[in-house]
Amino acid sequence: MVQMHKKFNDIQIKELIERYIAKKVGRKYVQEILGIKKTRFFALVKQVKEDPEKFSILYARKTPTRRISPATEINIVKELKKEKELIENKNTPIKYYNYSYIQDLLEQDYRQKVSLPTIIDRAKRYHFYFPRPKRKIHDRELVTNYPGELIQHDSSHHQFSPYAIGKWYLITSLDDFSRFILHAILVVKETSWEHILALEYVLLNYGLPLCYYVDSHSVFRFVQGRDSYWRNHYCLTDQVNPQWKQVLDDCRIKISYALSPQAKGKIERPYRWIQDRLVRECAREGITDIAKAQIILNKLISKYNYHDHQSLL
Repeated sequence: MVQMHKKFNDIQIKELIERYIAKKVGRKYVQEILGIKKTRFFALVKQVKEDPEKFSILYARKTPTRRISPATEINIVKELKKEKELIENKNTPIKYYNYSYIQDLLEQDYRQKVSLPTIIDRAKRYHFYFPRPKRKIHDRELVTNYPGELIQHDSSHHQFSPYAIGKWYLITSLDDFSRFILHAILVVKETSWEHILALEYVLLNYGLPLCYYVDSHSVFRFVQGRDSYWRNHYCLTDQVNPQWKQVLDDCRIKISYALSPQAKGKIERPYRWIQDRLVRECAREGITDIAKAQIILNKLISKYNYHDHQSLL
């Protein structure tokens, strides 16, 4: 509903109210025109009767708008500086500022509620801002109709904590229809067995899906030329079944392969959300151990599934 002051000025409203007072029009007629209820209508009538010369529907704010406390501003700048340190660290996968994360952090750790535009405004003011490049359009779109029809499965290799020695692998499975993250685990070394264990967890806890959607990683797919150095080089692509694929074949689950990184757009967005938050949390907690990082990851998955992204499962 459009607000009254955006449709009428003070003079127009005053004339309508005065016509009602003079019994030239009915109350319901004026209410319908102004789009207000009975209580608001009689408040306007009272205002016109008491002082028609000073009648106005506008009001002066007692406090300036968009003003935050000095303590809040200090905390925003402090967190933006930490963000900058992560971005400048070449060992971490953080490339951009995350203002939504800072907003959550201010409310969680400092009990300070700040709007996102305010944080972005301070970032620009103190030079903690640069625009993101445009993302590539997906060259393939998969449409699913119900949960369990398609599971997107992927892994990434990053230094998720700047204090850890070396990088870890993040293995994740996501339901394509609901965007519900079914499984996420950090491992030191990526092997077929780790992916099979991830597959086992999903199947035992959520049942058998119709299809798995993966990239052409050697764990998931044999590609002629790329993988022929230790296999029969006469075999063509997909003529040799990796162990992970053998397990899916035994379970009678189909496999679909992404043609490009952009084709995995549905899992890439949650991946970015998880990776981004995981690195920031590990950095702030000074995490060096993968087991402690997994605890943080579990909390993030719960937050993603049940708070930030409502699941349809």
